[in-house]
Amino acid sequence: MAKKGNRVQVILECTEHKATGMPGMSRYITTKNRKNTTERLELKKYNPVLKKYTLHKEIK
Repeated sequence: MAKKGNRVQVILECTEHKATGMPGMSRYITTKNRKNTTERLELKKYNPVLKKYTLHKEIK
């Protein structure tokens, strides 16, 4: 039986990579507490294609 709770999986996508038009996509999967963090997540994560840390925003 699955647990019911406030923690949900979210997908983070790079904002700079999308603007460059380069092929591929930098995405990360993480979890967040829906009750404590109601707005969308924005984290600095490493983009291996651009080889630097960029801003990744939550999608969906």
